[in-house]
Amino acid sequence: MIYDALVIGAGQAGLATGYRLQQAGLRFLILEAGSQPGGSWPYFYDSLLLNSPARYSSLPGLPFPGDPDHYPRRDEAVAYLRDYAAYFHLPIVTGVRVAGIERTGQRFRLTTNRSHYQANTIVAASGFFGQPNLPNLPGQANYRGRILHVADYHRPEPFRGQRIVIVGGGNAAVQIGLELAQVAQVSLATRHPIRYVPQRVLGRDIHFWLHLTGLDHAQWLGDKSAPVYDLGNYRQAIALGRPDERRLFQHFTEEGVIWSDGRHERVDAVIFATGYRPNLAYLASLGALDEAGQVLQHDGQSTTVPGLYYVGLPKQRSVASATMRGVGTDARVVVRHLQRYSQTQHQVNSKAAKDIIAPQPLRALGSRWGELISLISLITFAVNQQLAGQRLAAPKLVGEAVVRSLEIGVGSLGVGHAAALYAHK
Repeated sequence: MIYDALVIGAGQAGLATGYRLQQAGLRFLILEAGSQPGGSWPYFYDSLLLNSPARYSSLPGLPFPGDPDHYPRRDEAVAYLRDYAAYFHLPIVTGVRVAGIERTGQRFRLTTNRSHYQANTIVAASGFFGQPNLPNLPGQANYRGRILHVADYHRPEPFRGQRIVIVGGGNAAVQIGLELAQVAQVSLATRHPIRYVPQRVLGRDIHFWLHLTGLDHAQWLGDKSAPVYDLGNYRQAIALGRPDERRLFQHFTEEGVIWSDGRHERVDAVIFATGYRPNLAYLASLGALDEAGQVLQHDGQSTTVPGLYYVGLPKQRSVASATMRGVGTDARVVVRHLQRYSQTQHQVNSKAAKDIIAPQPLRALGSRWGELISLISLITFAVNQQLAGQRLAAPKLVGEAVVRSLEIGVGSLGVGHAAALYAHK
């Protein structure tokens, strides 16, 4: 089967895109590498807490369950995404990893670990959390302690009683830092001071004001990192040193780190809360990425590959583009672009098909239709003349008119040549 669209990924971005495609009445399929819908959510740390309340954490068409003002946990988000896929009966094939995509004419051909798929358009919705960003700091290769990314952190118990350094100053770093500080000695190592934003303003969650002002669908952060949404407990805990905040260390040693003041400290584990990068290697052969592996896109449309689209990239269209509350809006815009592209391609293909099917002499009939009508009128006149008794002129007139009309009107069927031969007899 050739689909109107193939969606890669059944996380929040892929599910929102599937909903929009379903509403548009298009034939589509969602390919998911995992065993169930939900994308990366099941693999985040156990205590993860959304920084937006439930009323602002929904995908299109289905409100997030529970108290609209509560902040959902990871397991709630996982359950919601799976229920969403089932509620709308979205066509999802799990356990499918896309190895590569090639262009075959105006269509795409996907190679996976299971089979091949063909589609007129592709939506890359494999999300922003598939590839952890793990920096390589000076001396890191010589460090004998444990190094891990926040993607591999799940709970605090394995770190009880240890000395831990968390590199990063975003929401995940702060959440994990406070959790680990209950069982270990923890420092947050950042290049710049942590930027806090009040979680509630004038009795309302900050997302109420972002939604009301339209800032949630704008690029107001520019190139800055996302701020830490704080109810007051984060800043207070860090001020008390549980965890403490320090500038990033100068380099690793075999047993620990050298801080910016030159002091050496033994460290048991370093956790990088340094974000993620899109895992889009399967697009490389299409020329969709730049030399650094960054996506070449505008407004969710590839700027180098017609028919290729994106949903779920960070700041794709707004600060909310990679969040559960933002992917629905971006998916709506992208599916509109996709529909316009598909309609244009259909029109082009239909015209090409007509040009191939219609023989040249028959196509020329349109431009000579007036001549054919005149000849038919001449035949009618000749027949009437013959019936009126002028039998000498009418037979030749009828014969010439019939032969000429056959040559013009149905010459493509080979009759014109036969009629011309008959006329010479």
